[in-house]
Amino acid sequence: MEAKPASSRGARDRAASARAGDLFTASDVARFCQVDLKTIHNWADKGEIPHFRTPGRHLRFRRLDVLDFLRKYGYAIPDVLRQTKPRLVLVDLDPASTAAIKRALSKRFEITSFNDPVDALVSLSTLEPDALMLDLDMPNCDGVHFLQRIRSLEATAHIRNVVFTKVESLGEEASRAGAVQVLEKHDHQRLREVLEQLTGLDR
Repeated sequence: MEAKPASSRGARDRAASARAGDLFTASDVARFCQVDLKTIHNWADKGEIPHFRTPGRHLRFRRLDVLDFLRKYGYAIPDVLRQTKPRLVLVDLDPASTAAIKRALSKRFEITSFNDPVDALVSLSTLEPDALMLDLDMPNCDGVHFLQRIRSLEATAHIRNVVFTKVESLGEEASRAGAVQVLEKHDHQRLREVLEQLTGLDR
């Protein structure tokens, strides 16, 4: 089903509830790394691990940022970081392609699709997906500018972006604009592998 911008209170409440399982405290991260709380605060202050602060100035860490940090330094990945069903946003004008991608990924991912990039951009900060899939070959869509906007906004800068295109030069521009992977849209196996690795489902 095509999504529309989530503006109702119920949609916001559901999104907030879903996000809660993807955020971890400094104490959680200290437990994962088997270090004391002061060490986590020092790492955060030095920019070693991405984070943000609540209005009460408490540290919070997104699941994928914690995963990246643990992988980088060779820590074991705790099961709690693998149990969440990652959320994806797909921006694709082709209904048949959208349906095929959903069939290929829906067992392991929660997918919200849009056929209008503007609607997707409006909704991203509410949905807070782990990754976004964008078809750069859609007519009348400046996909590179779309990626630049996502990267420029604090609420969406952390999202991993995977793009589809048949044009090599466009893929290179997208990579410079923040895309982490450029893929063939119809290679669903490779797409699934990439997304599993990006979102921490691979073992």
